[in-house]
Amino acid sequence: MSTKIAIINGPNLNFLGIREPSVYGAETLDEINDEISAAAAARNVTVQFFQSNHEGAIIDHLQQCYYDSVQGIILNPGALTHYSYALRDAISSVNIPCIEVHLSNVHSRDEFRHKSVTAAVCKGQICGFGYFGYILALDALINNFGGTK
Repeated sequence: MSTKIAIINGPNLNFLGIREPSVYGAETLDEINDEISAAAAARNVTVQFFQSNHEGAIIDHLQQCYYDSVQGIILNPGALTHYSYALRDAISSVNIPCIEVHLSNVHSRDEFRHKSVTAAVCKGQICGFGYFGYILALDALINNFGGTK
């Protein structure tokens, strides 16, 4: 059985390629998911993708990951990063290794983006490498956390 990893993207990430390409890149979310799928296949890892603009749907999906025996989560919470204590609690409650990913370097942007309420319950945070941050997170889960609970 291969390792199963969930890729979860939050608000506005469905607008990648449209929204501020100078900040977030020109790739669409589908193109990024294709890159992640190829990297996962090369590593014998199964990935599942989810994106929502709704906080509750993301929390529901995180909780479903527990029941689906997902072994690792890569999460780009978008703006929820900065204020969603409910998302933070959901990450913590599922007890699945989670890595927070951001396409841009949030620490070089607006001051409100410097604070993540979710990072403290994640294994780590990767930011500023565009879509390649997801690949780095994939490797981190596989190599450092065994992709297991």
